[in-house]
Amino acid sequence: MKIPDAEIVEILRVGQEGDGIAALADGTPLFVPFGLPGERAMVKPSVKRGDGFAAHIDHIERSSLERVPAACQHFGICGGCSLQQWQMESYAAWKTGLLDMALRRAGFMPKLDPIVITPPGTRRRMDLAIRRTQAGIVLGLHTARDKNVIDLAECPVLHPELMALVPKLRDVLRRLQALGHEGSAIVNLLDSGPDILLRTDKKLAVSDRTILAAFAEANRVPRVSWAQNTAQPETAALLRPPITSLAGTPVAVPPGGFMQATADGEAAIVAAVMAGLPPKPVAKARVLELFAGSGTLTFAIVKHMRVHAVEGDAAAHASLKAAANTTGQTGRITTEQRDLARQPLSAKEVSAFDTVLLDPPHGGASTQIAQIAASTIKRVIYVSCNPTALGRDALMLKQAGFKLVSAVPVDQFLWSARLESVSVFVK
Repeated sequence: MKIPDAEIVEILRVGQEGDGIAALADGTPLFVPFGLPGERAMVKPSVKRGDGFAAHIDHIERSSLERVPAACQHFGICGGCSLQQWQMESYAAWKTGLLDMALRRAGFMPKLDPIVITPPGTRRRMDLAIRRTQAGIVLGLHTARDKNVIDLAECPVLHPELMALVPKLRDVLRRLQALGHEGSAIVNLLDSGPDILLRTDKKLAVSDRTILAAFAEANRVPRVSWAQNTAQPETAALLRPPITSLAGTPVAVPPGGFMQATADGEAAIVAAVMAGLPPKPVAKARVLELFAGSGTLTFAIVKHMRVHAVEGDAAAHASLKAAANTTGQTGRITTEQRDLARQPLSAKEVSAFDTVLLDPPHGGASTQIAQIAASTIKRVIYVSCNPTALGRDALMLKQAGFKLVSAVPVDQFLWSARLESVSVFVK
């Protein structure tokens, strides 16, 4: 299909992916990054996208009154943020609308709690790409919709301790023999310090381990783990246990392990989950927790109800189980490693519990939710990071007779199109 010529259009709204939505004179949809509702702009269509075209703004003829200066010098190039240019009140209303629309499409009439927005400078996890070039090490995020990498000079989203680590990490990567052309670095800011997982395209030399140990000692890094490409990580340097507290329980998080993006976001999610538990559970009531990770929610819930925590990732499951064992909570927490996409709990297995709590990955839990819908369970608490997947799964609950009793939007992915939420369904 021929790519249309440039045209002056009006941005009608912001779509689910954070792009401005417009249309050519013939009605062809356009997806315009960084466009805001009410703006009039000359745009140039580029590649086919869905039933329309992606387009970029050549210039804005009429700017929105809601447009504000971006907080970061990389905005517009970096693929991490897409909405820094939008005034916060309108941005928050749009994010709330993502959850509202998803639940309405599933057949519910939601009354949402006020959105919780985590502030800048609080993100405690960074996932960076690494490139070795003739000019030196490039360390940062991918540019929008391609594989190029920006060399990160600032990030108003990241916790200052993580941002301060970036130039130091860039310097140590320059000296590693294990880094040929490219790699990646995942850093989780734990209570014991920034825990690092490096992936490189060559083997780690003995001298590399010495360099990494010295780097860890100098920068409050409890552990540096390493893997070649997609292999299982191994410890390259360990100064002290990589520990963080989850609801007061110390947990040794696995290398690169999942954590909620911000401490404030985690607290909001935990609070919403706790509010969604049965108000007066019977003495032997049990929660079935699916996609439990390393126990972010487990150790909060177990203070009120017994928990059977199911997780597919071996390292995360081992981390949760070890924490429960070492803190004497095995009488109230049982664990199971199980791939819930390939081997979901059956409706009969689900029916043995009083409440189901699930926190699935971005794609949702369609295989497992079908078994939940077919069970006799009366209460489902769904923690979601994808309103679209939530809406699809919630439709199955609606068809099974569930009602929505609460829904809390949580924005811990500031200035992006992603949204966390906690929804409680009862039957």
